[in-house]
Amino acid sequence: MRRILASLAFLIVSVNALYAQEATEKVNSNAAPNMLSRPSRDFVMIDLLYNTWMTKPDSVKIKSFGYAFNGYLCYDFPIKKTNLSFAAGLGVSVSVVYLNNQVMRFTDTGALGATVRFIPDVDNFKRNKFATTYLQAPFELRYFGNSANRNKGFKAAIGVEVGLLLGAHTKSVTSVNGNSVKYKTNAKRYLSPWNFAATARIGWGNFSIFGSYNITNVFKDKSGPTITPLSLGLCLTGL
Repeated sequence: MRRILASLAFLIVSVNALYAQEATEKVNSNAAPNMLSRPSRDFVMIDLLYNTWMTKPDSVKIKSFGYAFNGYLCYDFPIKKTNLSFAAGLGVSVSVVYLNNQVMRFTDTGALGATVRFIPDVDNFKRNKFATTYLQAPFELRYFGNSANRNKGFKAAIGVEVGLLLGAHTKSVTSVNGNSVKYKTNAKRYLSPWNFAATARIGWGNFSIFGSYNITNVFKDKSGPTITPLSLGLCLTGL
């Protein structure tokens, strides 16, 4: 996961520099100083989010400080003679939830096959977390109050995100003889390989309030309880 995030960060920085150089070269000589001929199009999107499970059984207990991070590169297609545009992109989504005095246990045999259960934490772990990583493609219908410079003015968007599961794991932390010990279990085989979420954001300039709600279940059918995540937070856009 660290390699994926590092690669995405490097790609964003590299494209940022290339895009800025290209835009600078296209300055209109008859325009006012510092006026670029190409308008900004919210090419880069970064989401810093609070993450929780909106729909889940009462038997599943989680803590209230889960988090998520999304990073995307998007291409924008303006709709002529309007303040609207359609955008599509590609990036990575990472989300984490912390179980509350519970652990996830996995079963690979039996009548139901591969299943996951949430059971009480009898080992008194310091921390139990569940993390997922998706290759994510956002699709948005966008509105901009200032179509010439989207780094300023009102903006709003609705859309969907399509995700391909890259990895999932649980990690439990405990202390043995004063030393921190971590137990990590791969959980990918129990999760739905595809993720679909409805999204919306509204804001001003480079800052927006962003929300997404999963349409699909986290776990495969009959492999785990019905759980659908909800994420809310800040979206940073630019270029």
